[in-house]
Amino acid sequence: MLPRRHARESRPRYRANLLLASSDEPCFEPGGFEFCFVMPHSKPTKKRAETSATGFTAEERAAMKERARELKAAKSKEDAEKDVLAKIAEMPKPDRVMAERLHAIVKDTAPELSPKTWYGMPAYAKDGKIVCFFQSAAKFNSRYATFGFSDTAKLDDGAMWPTSFALRELGAAEERKIRALVRKAVR
Repeated sequence: MLPRRHARESRPRYRANLLLASSDEPCFEPGGFEFCFVMPHSKPTKKRAETSATGFTAEERAAMKERARELKAAKSKEDAEKDVLAKIAEMPKPDRVMAERLHAIVKDTAPELSPKTWYGMPAYAKDGKIVCFFQSAAKFNSRYATFGFSDTAKLDDGAMWPTSFALRELGAAEERKIRALVRKAVR
């Protein structure tokens, strides 16, 4: 029996998972078995956001640079709040309105939290550790803004619980939920 070969090539075909050919059609070489492999046809991959050689998007690299600047600049509580308000003022109007309202809700609900910027986003910390943050939809070209909690927030509820919430608008019902979550996070 002759070895199984690709019609256009003189070498064996390749299979992605490198398995021995099936028992009903083994590949023979003079003197024993030969491994036969089949190469899959390559599919064009969908291109994600433009990334550099490091694999980060321009928005992600900018956020990391902002975080490095934040760590270098030791600021008082008043200066940190001014920075948060300045970041909120830079946001597009829909996100700015939500961020201003969230800032008021967090300050009212948990006055022990200190406002500060975190990766260029408004965030609120307790004892120097971030508890919650607001991420503008425009920050990473997302379709919604995010209000999230870090692992220092005490939101544990069984074996699984949510740590961030998508926000498209902020109504009375959402405000009540956020107040309850912030209270629970700092208890």
